[in-house]
Parts: sequence; structure tokens; C-alpha cells
Amino acid sequence: MDFGVLGPVVAWDDAGRLVGLKGPRHRAVLARLIVARGRVVPASLLVDDLWVDPPEGALSAVRTFVAALRRALEPERAPRSPARFLVTEGPGYALRTDAVDAWRFERAVGTALPPGELVPLLSEALAWWRGPAYAEFADEGWAQGERSRLTELRLRAVERLGEARLALGHAAEAVPELDAHVTEHPWREDAWRLLALALYRTGRQGDALAVLRRARAMLVRQLGVDPGPALGRLETDILNQAAHLEPVSAGHVWAEAAAAYDRAVGGTRARLESTVGLLRNLAVTGGGGLEAARRHRLAAIAAAEELGDADLTARVIGAYDVPAIWTRSDDESHAAAIVAAAERVLPTQEHPGVRAWLLATIALESRGSLDPRAREAALEAESIARGLDDPALLAFALNGVFMQTCYRAGLAADRSVIGAELVELSQRHGLFTYEVLGHLICLQSSCAMADHVAADHHAEAADELAARHELPLVAVFTRWYAALREDTPEAYRQAGALLDNASMPGLQSGLLPLALACYAIRHDEPVVEADYGPHAPWVHPLVLLSQNHPVEAAEALDRLPDPAPGLLLEAHWALVAAAAKTVNHRQQLARARAALAPAATEEAGAGSGLLTLGPVATYL
Repeated sequence: MDFGVLGPVVAWDDAGRLVGLKGPRHRAVLARLIVARGRVVPASLLVDDLWVDPPEGALSAVRTFVAALRRALEPERAPRSPARFLVTEGPGYALRTDAVDAWRFERAVGTALPPGELVPLLSEALAWWRGPAYAEFADEGWAQGERSRLTELRLRAVERLGEARLALGHAAEAVPELDAHVTEHPWREDAWRLLALALYRTGRQGDALAVLRRARAMLVRQLGVDPGPALGRLETDILNQAAHLEPVSAGHVWAEAAAAYDRAVGGTRARLESTVGLLRNLAVTGGGGLEAARRHRLAAIAAAEELGDADLTARVIGAYDVPAIWTRSDDESHAAAIVAAAERVLPTQEHPGVRAWLLATIALESRGSLDPRAREAALEAESIARGLDDPALLAFALNGVFMQTCYRAGLAADRSVIGAELVELSQRHGLFTYEVLGHLICLQSSCAMADHVAADHHAEAADELAARHELPLVAVFTRWYAALREDTPEAYRQAGALLDNASMPGLQSGLLPLALACYAIRHDEPVVEADYGPHAPWVHPLVLLSQNHPVEAAEALDRLPDPAPGLLLEAHWALVAAAAKTVNHRQQLARARAALAPAATEEAGAGSGLLTLGPVATYL
């Protein structure tokens, strides 16, 4: 259950649907308890807050409102069983939850992160606002302090976002939002300063000075005060075109270097090979960078093939050695096209190193495939790489082998060996992206074997490397692991929010609903209808059972295919076992037992480092 106060007061159920909260006084009770932030609000105080002149029977009415809210928030709760969210304590009531959008917003605004991570975080957090905070209770005294505090936080968030964009060299992107911000809130001197600086950095010196003079006139006319020293210094610096106003940023260095390269390099072949190097770096930035890298990579391969140069095509394919941790493809048609291109050019290549790059690419892009060719390609690439003095090639080949160690359950120990070798190899040769990959693989395999001390160590090491080398996608996996350790629905939902801008559909699709379903199964709660994405076939029988449809669940089990290879293979089979046990479906029980038996000492699903269904032995 999630609660929203950044706009009209609402609640959403686990499937994201609005909960009917009845009348305005019901919402007022809920809002008043949210304002209390978990503290008990005496019933007598609720009466005073709800009515200027309380009518006779007001206390009974409050109890009625509370009872109705409880039914709305927990429709499945058995009669007379204790409430989970809206609890009675002593003389009053309290709301027990952390899932309030305002509280998440407050944490986001207070987070200390590098600008590259802060921009997407604050952009997303500002999008949570649906209107003024506690919109329908603007005139209530009990809400005014909280409304003022949240409004100030929102204004500060807009300014922090502007600062972060300026730090990244994205001045043009900062201008529109800052312009609207000062128009709506003209007393915010720091906002005027940021807008003027952004205009100056986009080459609009005259507009920057005009903004500062407009700020001066407004402050003098409306508030009777002169601008603070920061605005005065900025005006002087702009008039003098002070050097410190121009950011000495990576963006400027990049633009100048790119322009010099463009002037110096004219050949199509050189441009194509250089483009792949750029795309490789772009991919590890996550979000739009990863998506753009995928799209342009296929275009580069097609362009190389059009030139009829097999050697160039092989180099373009093999040069994209981006470490990969997730075993489901983000775009299966895209991956299939790359595999086909690699297979076409492979017979033309005699150099063992080039062949190993191509074979490892085939293994990586065939993740989740049942075709034995993928595993054969991985092992051949590894064999070739071990005979060559090329640490980067060996790391890439090991990545391919890792991708093909999910063809059956119970292989976490094998993946642990691969992860440990990647860490050691990378530390010796400065391959920091593969060192991160090695730690993430070790995190997953340690988690599968319930060794959380080791998993915590690898998560910390991965985060440290990611911060040092600006690898934002790493946090997606380490924070999901932290959610697994905390193991609450709210922790999973917070981790799920990280996927929104990660551009990893193969990971994102259905993952949060699956994690919540796994939590529900382990806590004997209903498995709700939701968009389970690629996991739907294995969750659906349990949804039907939660809806008291055992016949339909058994029929769904009859039609169930074998799960695809991947880090959630054990989880999918455990879901099959749980449903089959309930309806005594002996055929599926036998298949699940045979599939899960090699993983008897592991945790189902925990090899993903993202979620868990508990010990496999429980299902066996």
C-alpha cells in the first residue's frame, strides 16, 4: 500500500490502483495521521481537527471513519484480526507505514550524490507532485506547517536540479525550468542567480544581465530590499566576463576533442571503429546512454557489412566488450541480429583473437537461449582466450561463460568461481568494469548460498568502484540486493523505482511484481493480479489459487512450459512447485523436483541478488 499527499490525498494498492477512501472526512483522518509521521493522534484531537464545532457523536463518527479506512486499506483482513496499517494505540490511532510519497521526496532531496546521479533522481522526485501538498486541506491548521515544509523542499529541489545540470555542463536544459521557477517564486534569490548563470553559459550574456536587473527591480519594489551579495558579484563577473564563470568541465573538453577528431579523421572505416569505442563507454552510463548504444551498435554493424569488409565487420562486432550481468536480453530481436552477423563473419576469420571476440559475443547475445550453440561458443572463446596474452579478451570470454551457466539449476558455485577470477584478473590489469562485474557475480552467487556476509562485502566493493568510475547502473543491482536484505514490500518498491530510467527492459519487465509475489508466498499472503511480464506463466497459477480457482490453476499448470535459462530459473521452478503442491499436480511436482534437485543447498531466486523464495530444500 502506498500513500500520496503530494497533491490530493490518495492511496494506491499493491497493483498501483487507487483505493476508494470514501468521503472528505475519511481522507482528512488519513491525512492527519500521515502528518503525525507514525505518532499516535488521540481520538479527541482528531475530533477537534475535523470539526470547528464538533457535533454530538463526533467521537463515534471518528471511529466509524477509522473502521471504513481500515476496510478500504486492508480489504482481505479477517474480522477482528489486528490492522496492519491504521492501528489503535492507547487513546488514539497511528498509521504504520513508510510508503508515503512526501517522505520519499524528502529523502531524495536530502540525498548527497554526484550531479550525474542527482539529475535523474530529482527529476523523478519532482514528477511525483500531482498538485499542492495536502491539496484539499489547505485551510486546515494541522496541515499548514507540513504543507509549508514540503513546498520549501520542492523549491529547493528545483534549485538543486538546476545546480546539478549546470555542474554537468547542461546549461541550456536548466534554463526553461529555472525561468518558470523565478516567475512563480520571484523572491528566491538563488534561483535568479542560477538562471542568470545558465543564460550566460549558453552564450546569452545580455539576457543574463537583464535577468539580474529584473531580480533587483522586483526585490526593491516588492520587498524593499537590495539583492544579496551573491547576485551583485555575479553581475560584476558577467560584465567582466570572469573566467571562473565558464565551467572547466568534461563537456567542454569532450566537445573540443570531438571537433579535432572530426577534422583529422575522414575515413569511414576509422569512424566506424571509433564509434564502437564511443558506444561501449556510452553503454555503461545507463539510461538513455545504454539505449542509444544498443541502437547505434546495430547500425554500425550494418554499415560495416554494407562496405563488404569482413575484417572490419568482425572488429566492429568484437569491439563492443561491454560487461553484462543480467541473463535475459533487453531486446531479443536486436540480440538475434548481432548473433547472426557474428555467425556470418566468423568463418572468414582465421586470427584466434578475433574468433574469440566473435564467439564470446555470440555467447553473450544468446543469453537465455536453450540452443547448445551458445554454450559451445562460450567455452570455445574461453579456451582460445586462455592461450593468448590478452586479459581484456579473457575477461570478455569469461563474461560469455557466465551467461551460459544458467542452463540448469544449482550452478551458483560455478558462477562464483567465474566471478572470483574476474575480480583477480581485473585487479591485476586495471579492468575496472570487469572488476565490478566480478563483484556482482560473486554477490549473486554468495546470496544464492545464503552467505550474506560475503555478499555484503561484494556489494560494498562494487559500489565503491562505481562511485570512483561513474558507473550508475551498478546501483540498480546493489540497491536491489539491499532491498532483498531488508525484505519488505516498501524496500522492493523503492528499488523498483531505480529501474524506471535504467533502460534495461529485460531486467525491469515484471521484476517488481515478481519480487512482491515472492514476498507474499513466503509470508502466506495472496499473490495478486499484476503485470508479471516474462514471469507471468509461472506466477499465474498462484494468482488463480489466491483467487480460489484451483481447477483453473491446475489447467494452467498443464500448459506450463519449462522456464528459460537465467538467474531466476530456480525461482520459476519453485513457483511451479508451490502451485503444483497446492493442487497436488503430480506431473509438475515431479518435473519441479527433478529440476530443483541440483540446487538443494541454494536459495530459490537469490542467485539473482534481487529477490528470494527461500531455501530450495523447502520446495523439494
